Amino acid sequence: MFQHLLKLAARGINITPRLTSRGLLLTPFNVSRSTSVAKVIRKMSTTVTTHSSLTPVTTENAPAAIGPYSQAVKAGDLVFLSGCIPLVPSTMQIIDGGIVEQTTQALANLKAVLEASGSDVGRVVKTTVFLKNMNDFVIVNGIYAEFFGDHKPARSAVEVARLPKDVLFEIECIARYVHYLYLDLDLTSSLA
Repeated sequence: MFQHLLKLAARGINITPRLTSRGLLLTPFNVSRSTSVAKVIRKMSTTVTTHSSLTPVTTENAPAAIGPYSQAVKAGDLVFLSGCIPLVPSTMQIIDGGIVEQTTQALANLKAVLEASGSDVGRVVKTTVFLKNMNDFVIVNGIYAEFFGDHKPARSAVEVARLPKDVLFEIECIARYVHYLYLDLDLTSSLA
């Protein structure tokens, strides 16, 4: 946090700390209450490019990102998948049905992004499941168990107040992926 404050100060934005009943509140003191958040963000923004060590992943076999994010990003031998919700890729609409249909579709989307990244379901290290209603956990757990089979990645499951597009289920994950190196070797000449 201290480094972030230094960066803000370097941009001419001074931060005033205030102790409130909810904790420490940091507000830019050179920003008046009438200044819009958009103006503050514009002042703080710089042109940011993706570092060469990171590779964004996209596929048409899963719903396109509906915001300023990637479907997944590769870093080292890991791939970090954004939250997958039950959008049908071809229509970008929420699948009809309840928790069973939504969970099944979101997991299919997760699989499509994993495969596009060069990974697969058996290489998932950790998942986070977001549920609109924890009462759906038993149903979701059954579908999840069938999807992953004998593979049991680490997992967190939480109930949330609201999910994008008011869906009932969302899942994100971290997985390993394989680096392939193809060598064009003529082994027949060495055998003769």
